Amino acid sequence: MNAIFILSFSLIILISGYIIYGRFLSRKLEVDPTRITPAHQLKDNVDYVPARKQVLLGHHFASIAGASPIIGPIIAAVFGWVPGLLWLLIGGIFMGAVHDFSSLMASIRHQGRSIGEVIEEQIGNNGKRFFLLFSIATLILVVAVFTDIVAKTFVKTPETGLA
Repeated sequence: MNAIFILSFSLIILISGYIIYGRFLSRKLEVDPTRITPAHQLKDNVDYVPARKQVLLGHHFASIAGASPIIGPIIAAVFGWVPGLLWLLIGGIFMGAVHDFSSLMASIRHQGRSIGEVIEEQIGNNGKRFFLLFSIATLILVVAVFTDIVAKTFVKTPETGLA
């Protein structure tokens, strides 16, 4: 299949997901573009600093470009390029973007506090502890997978040709 076609198809799917699904989520989460963000409301030039749209986009892009978009396609590549492409498109729109957008909205609606503090307020101290334990376990697993993939990249079994 032509690479230009695949790239164009992927770009159309991602832009459509952004426009259609983004609007749907914005309505569900009742986003109000006129609402003042914590960066402006609590501005102290230390923890709360308003950022330009381009800088903010860079922060959000770096946030979603974590383990899943890197490891997922590598693992999916074992089964061919189609599962890898589907993982990037479907996973990026319906899992990664939804998670990041809803987490960002939860943080904004709670004065820019971290997700642990939001969970503590909504669920309680035990919920916060469970979330932090889950986060630590997940980070350990991510580091282990990265280490495993890097190690396997550098390991090469020499073939002697002897039988």
